[in-house]
Amino acid sequence: MLLDAPVDRIAAGKIAPPRPPPKAAPPPAAAAARPGRAAGPDVSAAVAQARELAAAAGSLEALATAIAAFDGCPLKFEGAASQAVFYRGAVDAPLMVIGEGPGQEEDQRGEPFVGRAGRLLDKMLGAAGLTERVFITNTVFWRPPGNRTPTPSEQAVCAPFVERAIALVQPRMLLLVGGASAKAMLQKEEGILSMRGRWHEWRSADGALELPAMPTLHPAFLLRQPAAKKRAWADLLTLTERLDRPERPD
Repeated sequence: MLLDAPVDRIAAGKIAPPRPPPKAAPPPAAAAARPGRAAGPDVSAAVAQARELAAAAGSLEALATAIAAFDGCPLKFEGAASQAVFYRGAVDAPLMVIGEGPGQEEDQRGEPFVGRAGRLLDKMLGAAGLTERVFITNTVFWRPPGNRTPTPSEQAVCAPFVERAIALVQPRMLLLVGGASAKAMLQKEEGILSMRGRWHEWRSADGALELPAMPTLHPAFLLRQPAAKKRAWADLLTLTERLDRPERPD
């Protein structure tokens, strides 16, 4: 098409075209919603408080009071219906049995291992001659909702109380009942079928305490899989043989 006035096309080509407007940055809310940015619960403050309360307890009675007053474990307000579930058994026992967490009957009665699984555990301990020689507790002291497995963070905030109980009772060895207990106490990721039947070394967080520990299958699992009872019984016999072995003179 012809124009009325001439246009210098060469000069016009020297003019830079206008730049497109810059894209607006995403709002902070959108950036925060990106996957992979969420962090796990920070339990360091609760662990520090538990450690302080546990260290101040000079007896098992004082430790039980400290646990009951502790509000740092969310299970206290989520799954528990009544009270903290601390321990039962001999306060000077040579063997400490550590399970995973209390269930409904334990929550109601305030003692660990008193339901069907606990009754099976008692039968096994009795058959091995250990009835009066055990102190029984768990890695957490409040019932998880729906009797689910306690999480590592829930176990972490209760760990200082478990360590203090070990220091006060002074057992010679530990029986770690169930995968969640063995993983938490030994800080390992192996499955219970891999860990059971073998001796491991448990160490306190500060390295001051060290004890031999035997992981074994949980009685609740044995109720579902009766054929596995012979493996748990073999674990218990191995432990009892070492427990009854004469100590070497210094």
